[in-house]
Amino acid sequence: MKLFQVASEWLLRLIWTNLLWIGFTVLGLGIFGIMPATVAMFAVVRRWTLKDFDTPILSLFKTTYFKEWKKSNLIGVIFALIGAFLFLDLSFSEQMTGFFSLFLYVFFLVLFLVYFLTLAFFFPLYVQYTFTIKEYIKQSLFHAIASIKDVIILLLGLTLIGFLLAKVPGLIPFLGGVLPSYWIMTICMKRFRKMEKTTKPEE
Repeated sequence: MKLFQVASEWLLRLIWTNLLWIGFTVLGLGIFGIMPATVAMFAVVRRWTLKDFDTPILSLFKTTYFKEWKKSNLIGVIFALIGAFLFLDLSFSEQMTGFFSLFLYVFFLVLFLVYFLTLAFFFPLYVQYTFTIKEYIKQSLFHAIASIKDVIILLLGLTLIGFLLAKVPGLIPFLGGVLPSYWIMTICMKRFRKMEKTTKPEE
């Protein structure tokens, strides 16, 4: 009975957060809402990784969304420009012929993967630490390249989540954003704690 109660609470928590993510993304007309809404969602799931389940989800989500709206959108523009540049390069290399075109295509695919991982690490870093915009991007890229073990675990988890959502697409409006973000945040928080312990000076 207790297990059922805990499972129900978790399910409601996940669904409510995902609906807020969708709602606040729409509130920002999509293009201006996706970054602050995603930051807000990561701020919420970060609390869960810290075993804090008492903070009202709506209050934290709304406060974070409006507080980080301008800065997160500015960083979003930077990521969007980089993504558009990589996409154009990938499309261009796909239309070429010969061995060099294949090399370029694989090269840009790898860059796309690094770009995706950089974006994945950005959100946990953003809600965990206070950096400049340049440092956020720099640190995100560093984690995407340096943390091979964590990256593999992260990608495996996201693949399983993607497989689940593909098999049951009806879950996407309720869990499509929050499940991946919770997995990413969980992996990243473990990495952050480990790094903080190794860099903490001995007393």
